[in-house]
Amino acid sequence: MKDFLYQGMPSRVRFGRGTVSEVAAEVERLGCKRVLIVASVPEQAEQIRSLVGSACVGVFAGAVMHTPVEVTETALAHVHRLGADGVVALGGGSAIGLSKAIALHTDLPQLVIPTTYAGSEMTPILGQSERGVKTTQRSAKVLPETVIYDVDLTFSLPLTMSVSSGINAMAHAVEALYASDANPIIDTFAELGIAALFRSLPKLRDDLADPEVRVEALYGSWLSAICLASTSMGLHHKLCHTLGGALNLPHAETHAVVLPHALAYNASKIDKAMSVMKRAMGGGDPAGRIYDIAKNSGVPVGLRELGMKETDIDVVTSAVMAKPYPNPVPLDAQIIRRLIANAWGGTRPDHST
Repeated sequence: MKDFLYQGMPSRVRFGRGTVSEVAAEVERLGCKRVLIVASVPEQAEQIRSLVGSACVGVFAGAVMHTPVEVTETALAHVHRLGADGVVALGGGSAIGLSKAIALHTDLPQLVIPTTYAGSEMTPILGQSERGVKTTQRSAKVLPETVIYDVDLTFSLPLTMSVSSGINAMAHAVEALYASDANPIIDTFAELGIAALFRSLPKLRDDLADPEVRVEALYGSWLSAICLASTSMGLHHKLCHTLGGALNLPHAETHAVVLPHALAYNASKIDKAMSVMKRAMGGGDPAGRIYDIAKNSGVPVGLRELGMKETDIDVVTSAVMAKPYPNPVPLDAQIIRRLIANAWGGTRPDHST
């Protein structure tokens, strides 16, 4: 075994069913008396307000995709006006991203309650967009102090959003397996996370509210999020950040489309990672099997289905090549363009992509 470094993330995690009922106690544990609730959906925010009780001083339900800096500025104005001493975020990556952006500027403690499988809740990573460019940064200031996973909150998540969000989570584990700073601990988390998501996501077609399936999917997303928090990412995340920032494409669906193609691009140089993925998926070509999960669930498999124009292929290629991430296979502009074109058209990938 090679030498390695592993840094655990110091978050408190409560996982189970009905756990959202403990939010007031967790707010008190953080020492907060004046929390701002952050969400994308006003109705969800009001439900949490009722549970938090008198410790809630306000609600900001204006979180949107890709955490635009102007939205953060508006939310910060609410924080200062209300004298908030903490943030409670409920929702997917939009709400949690905004909570993190607030924490970056104020260092306020965060309690987050994810309702999708995005995984942002477990990472010290913040992605923000400004003038059509999405950038990311790592800072311990944005890592939530407490995370409440309540499986019951995922039951109402529609099939296509459940599967696209789950593939988004799987991408974190996939790229961690061949990251430049990978380690045996994260390899274990990644394999378990991929296996749990691969088993559970197809089963959602039969019953969206099957408790055992929902538990396994949320557990897999948590494991995958730890992978994202603990390693650096590669081509897949670079492509998705570029597409999201430049074209404002939906986050989870973009990840679901791009992952099989990015994986096929790297497959020839990541034999060990491919073996782990094949073991987690019970054999077969991982890129094709991920693509099939999406297609069989009605999830878009082409970027054009998400609103990307064919003329944007060259724009995205240039942006990716301008500042590439570390990646097992060096980036070749011609091949990257073909990858993006295949992802745009929805072609089922293979190792020759």
